[in-house]
Amino acid sequence: MRQLLLHLLASAAVLLLPVAADLPPSNKLVFILAGQSNMAGRGGVLGNHWDGIVPPDCAPNPSILRLSPQLRWELAHEPLHDGIDSNRTCGVGPGMAFANAVLRSGRAAPVVGLVPCAVGGTRMAQWVKGSELYADLVRRARVAVETGGRIGAVLWYQGESDTVRWADATEYGRRMVMLVRDLRSDLAMPHLLLLQVGLASGLGQYTEIVREAQEGVKLRNVRFVDAKGLPLQDGHLHLSTQAQVQLGHMLAQAYLNYGHANCQSPKPWWLQVMLACCLIFL
Repeated sequence: MRQLLLHLLASAAVLLLPVAADLPPSNKLVFILAGQSNMAGRGGVLGNHWDGIVPPDCAPNPSILRLSPQLRWELAHEPLHDGIDSNRTCGVGPGMAFANAVLRSGRAAPVVGLVPCAVGGTRMAQWVKGSELYADLVRRARVAVETGGRIGAVLWYQGESDTVRWADATEYGRRMVMLVRDLRSDLAMPHLLLLQVGLASGLGQYTEIVREAQEGVKLRNVRFVDAKGLPLQDGHLHLSTQAQVQLGHMLAQAYLNYGHANCQSPKPWWLQVMLACCLIFL
């Protein structure tokens, strides 16, 4: 009888395992990865082949999850955008190095959830509200939060395709501001942090115009992380694997510095006066 009971308990445990594995942690710190090819990751990609080399800083970690194309949480690993940037070969991007660096800092939630949304070759005009890319980003971000967690930031690396035409380059700043405002509204996060990567390269002759527009965005909680000067593996457009690792560290530092600055920010004068009055009359 005892053996039968143990057998039944073991069978029940096996049946429950898939269900338990499908339940994501409820304390995730979520980051949205969006933009075009350098965010999707082309590190180690030559032609249509990825060399499969994963630097130690990009190694999988049980505490780093990825929202899959099917909207399910799974162990994150390179290439993060596999199945998202589906018509191209993906390699190493900045996301895993970023997540590992944030976890190592000890100043974040115990689980980091990455939500890849980047698609290579896309212009800013394709990311405006009402577009398929924008709708997919918002949908995936909402699912990430609904399954337990909060959004720490949007990591945005895009603009190479907007360097080709003058009209796109000169409209970049306005479109970027509208994108940030629309995301904050649709995600109900008026103070949403966006880490914007300054271009390291471009497809056309208007790269500096786009870079100036990126650096000139004057919105609160938008940080500029400059990739200019990072090595390009093809000498033209895409960051090398090691450059992607370095960019991941730069983004992590920008995020951690932002959090520290906000934690240490002084209280408004009126709040200081009220606290002082309370101390006097207590």
